[in-house]
Amino acid sequence: MNGMQKVLVVDSGERAPDSALSAELAGMGYASVTTPFEATDDVLALIPSPAAVVLQMPRHANWSERKRFLELASRLRKTLAGSRTPVIVTGGERGTATILQAELHTRAKAALEH
Repeated sequence: MNGMQKVLVVDSGERAPDSALSAELAGMGYASVTTPFEATDDVLALIPSPAAVVLQMPRHANWSERKRFLELASRLRKTLAGSRTPVIVTGGERGTATILQAELHTRAKAALEH
């Protein structure tokens, strides 16, 4: 598993089995590390170059929680811009795997072109 590219998944800490991304990511050939919002920076320090960072907002997040996730996304996009690491925000809805595949495929293609 150490040889697999890793995707960091940040959530609220409340994980519903039907919204877990780990199985979908594994099916796409990625290892995933899921962490609660508050531990994001600590976990990023342990994963120096993730393939992507996915911020998975709860399906029924209130405005305050959504704002918190969007502010983190903005900060991470600035911080990770140099490494071209995509920061993807999802609302826990179905179709997240499609978004991930598109983003990760684009990143892999760009890396091959350079």
